[in-house]
Amino acid sequence: MSGLLQPLAAASDVERLLAAATGQIGVTTTYDPAYVQLAYPGGDVPVDRGVCSDVIVRAMRGVDVDLQADVHMDMRMHFPAYPALWALKRADRNIDHRRVANLETWFSRQGRSMPVSRAASDYRAGDFVSWRLDDGLLHIGIVAAQRSADGQRPLIIHNIGAGVRAEDVLFAWPIRGHYRWFQPAASP
Repeated sequence: MSGLLQPLAAASDVERLLAAATGQIGVTTTYDPAYVQLAYPGGDVPVDRGVCSDVIVRAMRGVDVDLQADVHMDMRMHFPAYPALWALKRADRNIDHRRVANLETWFSRQGRSMPVSRAASDYRAGDFVSWRLDDGLLHIGIVAAQRSADGQRPLIIHNIGAGVRAEDVLFAWPIRGHYRWFQPAASP
């Protein structure tokens, strides 16, 4: 189902998203940024490997959103709206959805941007957060339902180099973006 047609969420939608994200912990054990030719649509690198954006791609597939297809189609139609960081002349369905800057742009173009803040309470389970790491690279993860040991912050499900993990890193680096795919269901 296209991301543009998503309804307001029932709790089960966020639960499915989180289940697809947490299901990667202990399965995706290798960080591997290699460019790979992928099937299309629905292509993926081997499940034992990937990068931070692959965590997002696989989690979104758990709620019937194929970021490979959706990001690629949007980039094909609106290429100048996306960052020109890789000297590309056209969209590439093998890699577009695996780049953090493209995911940030796509989520923003879908109207899913949320304010960035330093208040942990502003980040809900199932939200996506992107950062600029200390070395200047971009990173993205999913806000988990689990909390830090002191209960103050939600954990983040991400792959930063040692496979997919849930860790207390929400405020470890400067936050660039905050995105919420599922808006809360309307009260009766």
